[in-house]
Amino acid sequence: MNAITLIDIDILNSIQNSLKSPLLDNVMRKITALGDFGIIWILLLIVFFSTKEFREVGKTMAIAMLISFIICNILIKPIVARIRPFNLVDGINLISAPPLDYSFPSGHSMFSFTSAMVIFMMVDSKFIKYFSLVLAILISFSRLYLYFHYPTDVISGIILGSVIAYFVVTKRRKNLQTVL
Repeated sequence: MNAITLIDIDILNSIQNSLKSPLLDNVMRKITALGDFGIIWILLLIVFFSTKEFREVGKTMAIAMLISFIICNILIKPIVARIRPFNLVDGINLISAPPLDYSFPSGHSMFSFTSAMVIFMMVDSKFIKYFSLVLAILISFSRLYLYFHYPTDVISGIILGSVIAYFVVTKRRKNLQTVL
C-alpha cells in the first residue's frame, strides 16, 4: 500500500472507531441511498424543470450532471480502476450492499457536488442553496462512514463535481447573455 492509501485507511478506521453506532448506521444507509443513481438530484431536476422560475437551473443541472456522469463513470473510474477500501482491508463488516464498480472518484460525491454547486450558483433562495449543499456533504460523508470510498476518492469527487458545475454555469450564463 502506498502512503496516501495508508492515510486514507487510517482516516476511515478513525471514523469507524469514533462514530460507529446503530443509529448512525441506519441514518447513513438512508443518506447514501439518496445519492444512489443520483436519485435525489434527478428528482430535484424534475422539480426545477416543472417550474418556470427554475427551468434554467434544471437545464444547467442536466448538462452538468451528464458531463459529470461521463467523466466519472465512463472515463476516470475504468482508467484508474482503484479497488474499494472494503476489498483491501480485512474484517470490515459492511452494513449495506457493496458497490460493484471502482472506487475513484466517488460518484456519489461528484454527482452530489455537481448538482449542489449548480444550485448554489444559480438559485437565490438561501434555504435551497444551503439545503442542497448540506445534503451533498452528508451524502459524501456517508460514503466514508460506510467504508465504500477512501477520503481521497470523496475529496476528488467534490473537487471535480464543483469544477464541472462552475464551468457549466459560467458557460451557460455567457451563452444566455449573448442571446439576450
